[in-house]
Amino acid sequence: MDNRCNWNTEDEMYLAYHDEEWGVPVHDDRLLFEFLILEGAQAGLSWLTILRKRAEYKKAYDNFEIETVANYTESDVERLLSNSGIVRNKLKVRSSITNAKAVLEIQREFGSFSNYLWNFVDGKTVDNHLSSISDMPITSDISDKMSKDMKRRGLKFVGSTIMYSFMQAVGMVNDHITTCFRYEEVKHLSL
Repeated sequence: MDNRCNWNTEDEMYLAYHDEEWGVPVHDDRLLFEFLILEGAQAGLSWLTILRKRAEYKKAYDNFEIETVANYTESDVERLLSNSGIVRNKLKVRSSITNAKAVLEIQREFGSFSNYLWNFVDGKTVDNHLSSISDMPITSDISDKMSKDMKRRGLKFVGSTIMYSFMQAVGMVNDHITTCFRYEEVKHLSL
């Protein structure tokens, strides 16, 4: 296989995520919400742990339909907390419902969750031109600003580090190293 970002893994699921999804610009509100919930669930854990649980998350969270999740009740919270296929952290589960409600408000205000998010980068992917994984930041001025605004809107598990990882996942930043075969591919998707 061509050169890849050196994530120090041979796991096929992780490699497929890198090769097919990571850094691809996302404008679909449902998928953006999915990544928001998954990135929050990942806090304190490895991304590979979340990738392995992703299919169960999709089932447990009704395919991340925002309005459906926003209307979850206490019985849904209990159902999720008893599901061993997801991260059973009460704060993370409750935050997913809180975040769904906040995303609905954002959609009303901005027309879409995508419009709101992509405004932080002026509608264009930030290309960081990284020569090595060690050059990769964990936060940025943009993730700081986005985190602060999201917290003001009542969202949870949206600290700057989580939001920077989210930005990488949904293509708001291209952090593939320049020698990675995906760097140019993702760069062209962003144009």
